[in-house]
Amino acid sequence: MSDTDHGPDPLAGCDADNHPPRIDCVLIAAGVWHDIDFARLELLKLLAEDPSVRTRVLEDYENIEAIAAADILITYTCDVTPSLKAQEALKAWLDEGGRWYALHGTNSILRMMEDGLWHAPRHAPLMMDLLGSQFVSHPPIAPYTVTVADKDHELTRGVEPFETTDELYHLETHGDLHVLLETECTEEGTGFAEAKDAPGTHPVFYIKSHGKGAVLYNTLGHCRGHYDLQPMLDWWPDLDRCAWDLPVFYDLLRRGIAWIKARPARG
Repeated sequence: MSDTDHGPDPLAGCDADNHPPRIDCVLIAAGVWHDIDFARLELLKLLAEDPSVRTRVLEDYENIEAIAAADILITYTCDVTPSLKAQEALKAWLDEGGRWYALHGTNSILRMMEDGLWHAPRHAPLMMDLLGSQFVSHPPIAPYTVTVADKDHELTRGVEPFETTDELYHLETHGDLHVLLETECTEEGTGFAEAKDAPGTHPVFYIKSHGKGAVLYNTLGHCRGHYDLQPMLDWWPDLDRCAWDLPVFYDLLRRGIAWIKARPARG
């Protein structure tokens, strides 16, 4: 073999005019009180199942150019609030046809106040309108049943009711939501200022449309490692994986990723 012979051409035999188009994804994984490392890795593994998806990982929403250039957006955050400029850029991106899969605590803003309770200040109304909901409280982590609100939608077709042990999100909803999965809650939140009005039916998995685009929201997927409550607590004794332990949750993640990839042409 000569010095210039580097072996077979890895692109030999490829049809440059007949291949899946590249899909640019932005994954934002950041925040507090959750095992962000675990969630980030699991989502990256799922995205890597499709080699046409090229993913850029960010820790906040402030790289507006990266989001504007993305075809799809996935977020797993807790108490990470975009600036108003970033929120306006997200709105424009959605209106033009972007699809966003928002997970678990993406809709959370939490502040501990002098009354010793967690409050959900309405500091980002545009963000919560885009997401279709804002987290207000949850009861202690315990088993609950998730039921199917729309059995005919491609995202839930064939999914049966299932039990999960997770944070059951009490939500303040915004706008017209296409609810796919839901749950009935009979318990008040614990340690939250807006806990008493929480019992009732809450969406678990839903779509909110914006112009040519849409947000797909999934409230499931709490996870926490031993060090994730610092500085409030030095060591959390349990390794919480909640819905991540269920095959149906990974099914919903894969379905959701496929759905946002099947976005309409932007512009």
